[in-house]
Amino acid sequence: MSGLRERKKLATRTALADAALRLCVEHGLDGVTVEQVANDAGVSLRTFFNYFSSKEEAVVAGDVATAAAFVQAFAGRPESEPVLQALHRALVETVPDRIDLERVAQLRVLRRTPALLPHQIAAFAAQERELAAAVAARVGVDPAADLYPMMFAATVMATLRVVVGWWLDATERPELSDLIGVMIDRLDTGFAAVRPSRARS
Repeated sequence: MSGLRERKKLATRTALADAALRLCVEHGLDGVTVEQVANDAGVSLRTFFNYFSSKEEAVVAGDVATAAAFVQAFAGRPESEPVLQALHRALVETVPDRIDLERVAQLRVLRRTPALLPHQIAAFAAQERELAAAVAARVGVDPAADLYPMMFAATVMATLRVVVGWWLDATERPELSDLIGVMIDRLDTGFAAVRPSRARS
């Protein structure tokens, strides 16, 4: 029974997030009310507020779900895998399947909306803490005494936002899984080893 209840809650949350995203793309963030989102999803206003505190939170819920799935996948990778290998496989396993071509146009429009930025940052910050805890457990260090887990998690989440944003804006998009591979190589090599193609005069 509890499993069915959780599936229904997830379905309602997803319906609200999809409705918020679709309506805000069509009418702009300022042109949509919470009541409209709830009506579109076929639920009451009270139900909406059981899941989200605002329409902005609902709009970025898909990004939150993707980040959460990635962190969960990373935490579930075999302990024998090096950190970057586990990171690579977790990203490839979760991120590309959650960004389809129909959603690309929506994301391109909404990521330019300034009012959404604080909500996006807050969403990723929460997952950043979860990732730091998973990294600390994997490498066997205390995050209160070692900066590595928090620095790693912050770098990964920031880099992932940049990579996905670049991919969304690209005229000719490579496979997102290939771009994730480039991201991992950059993290592994470090920026000091990369020479700019053109030096400043």
